[in-house]
Amino acid sequence: MSNIIVLGAQWGDEGKGKVVDLFSSHFDIVARYQGGHNAGHTVYIGEKKYVLKLIPSGILRSGIQAVIGNGVVVDPAALLEEMNTLEQAGIPVRENLFVSSRAHVIFPFHRLVEKMSEARENRIPIGTTSRGIGPAYEDKIGRRGIRIADLLDAEGFRLLYDTLAEDKRMLAATFNIADTIDYADIRDQYEQFAARIAPMVCDTARLLNDAILQGKRVLFEGAQGTMLDIDHGTYPFVTSSSAAAGGACTGTGVPPTRIDGIIGVSKAYITRVGSGPFPSEIMGEAGERIRKAGNEYGAVTGRPRRCGWFDVPLLRYTASVNGFDSLIITKLDVLDELDEIPVCISYRIDGKDTGDMPATFRGMQAIKPVFQSLPGWKTSTRGISNYDALPAAARRYLEFLEQRTSVEVGCVSTGPERTETMVRSGSKLEKLFGS
Repeated sequence: MSNIIVLGAQWGDEGKGKVVDLFSSHFDIVARYQGGHNAGHTVYIGEKKYVLKLIPSGILRSGIQAVIGNGVVVDPAALLEEMNTLEQAGIPVRENLFVSSRAHVIFPFHRLVEKMSEARENRIPIGTTSRGIGPAYEDKIGRRGIRIADLLDAEGFRLLYDTLAEDKRMLAATFNIADTIDYADIRDQYEQFAARIAPMVCDTARLLNDAILQGKRVLFEGAQGTMLDIDHGTYPFVTSSSAAAGGACTGTGVPPTRIDGIIGVSKAYITRVGSGPFPSEIMGEAGERIRKAGNEYGAVTGRPRRCGWFDVPLLRYTASVNGFDSLIITKLDVLDELDEIPVCISYRIDGKDTGDMPATFRGMQAIKPVFQSLPGWKTSTRGISNYDALPAAARRYLEFLEQRTSVEVGCVSTGPERTETMVRSGSKLEKLFGS
């Protein structure tokens, strides 16, 4: 039985939500292993649109268990709001959702700390969503965080909370920030949240490992793309957790020996949200054209995404970091009307071509992308469900990406619907999901 990791191969927003929803029917459990409610996964089922922030996309499939692992930071208010929205749409969330007792908790004052940090003098602005994700992870690493298990321990929670709240008061005073937060009211609210989420809380590492030993299949869902990984991304323009494949093990408590395959999800072009280097970014009217064609606006924030051409060195790097067995290419249809399609095939730094990824953002900013243009296909690919039925130029484009990245293209998506996806016959991906 195959246990698979599905994660973003670029800077996020690659279409992981749709992919996980599509393939979750082959699995018993879908587990989220990192991030918080700053990651929006959009899934279309018929005319219905679902935007999932914390809850794994597998929740939309009947009978599939959804797990929020210990590597996730949880805002209980956001979780309960998301649950309520899904339940109003007829999704039986409480029957199938499990939350790790070891996941850390986000509080309202974490958002204040994040805004304060972003506004500091001489601070490099990261362009965060200001949802308190980073400060919650800071408290986790600083060993002062509060976990879901602590939240459910009424007496212990009050002691831990009062200490943490005092830390935030002192921090606000140090930076001369008028403290308008009612810490006592927050504590009371979170005690009420605890009672509402308690039935879903358990040792999810044990749940997952027991399930695997029983022969059940687990799909591990990453929240952000690899280039936002805290270690391997474009630091400091990254998220605060391990978005790469290795994070699936630390973020769920499932050992790497129980992982059978790793699937990367990549757009047929590339996007990123917020600040940071972007070697193949398309500026001006051409970038706006791709943005409109692909509806490239954040599912959670509504922020316009920066758009660029497919970046081969970047994909080769993320494939190396993650060990991709196969790629799923999404949004091929966005390129349907282009006469020609540039692809970044290498980086030029100080006059020398390289395929290596610079470690610093200044090194990345020094990159001059080297492009090779391929002919477009100038016809619609929407609704095509068989790889061989794609226009010849579209197949050549995909095969060019495959050859240049050294990773098979096992699946192609040409629209947001479940049905607008094709798996290549005989691919590693087909074997992994079908086994």
